[in-house]
Amino acid sequence: MSKRIISSSILFLKLIKTLTSYSSRPSWTTLRTIPSLMNSEGITLLGIPNHSNWLTFAREPCSTNDSPRIIIYINVRLSSLHFSLRKDIINHHDILLASFFNNSIVYWIMNIYSNSSHSASKYFKDTEVNILNLLIMTSDFIIRDSIWDPSFPHHPAISDDLMTIADSFNLDLSFSTYCIPTRYLDTVGESNSVIDLMFL
Repeated sequence: MSKRIISSSILFLKLIKTLTSYSSRPSWTTLRTIPSLMNSEGITLLGIPNHSNWLTFAREPCSTNDSPRIIIYINVRLSSLHFSLRKDIINHHDILLASFFNNSIVYWIMNIYSNSSHSASKYFKDTEVNILNLLIMTSDFIIRDSIWDPSFPHHPAISDDLMTIADSFNLDLSFSTYCIPTRYLDTVGESNSVIDLMFL
């Protein structure tokens, strides 16, 4: 591979990382009330605040109690890459997979929310997903491990499952330059932790 192609690939990846954003457990609120023939008080429209410079990708809620727990934001400057939410490949409440095209090649980005029972990790463990060119997988994995959190002295087995999943997509854990918590707690006796991870 030529140096020019390698350099272009690195710049392309940096561009994607810079102009995309991922959110877990977003704040869904009432945006407005829609007039309704069935209800004199109208129908509540739920959503998240969004800026016109960003495209939003999220699952549509099935009910008011079914607010999606993950979102992908794409800057409008990348709209020419034709991003698309791909529920036809992964249809899971807590996993968002989006594809886009560049030079006729399909690339993928993924955002995951892992609940306390790690249902998203179990989904990947039990389901074969064959995709190439996954550029980034990011999530609130709710897994503490000494590998990415020096303040935590243990290595749970679920971490091995997570690393196996990442390896199956040819991704490596991205370590922060400065080791700082990603979750801060106000509860006395509980320490801050690192549970938000990115794999590249």
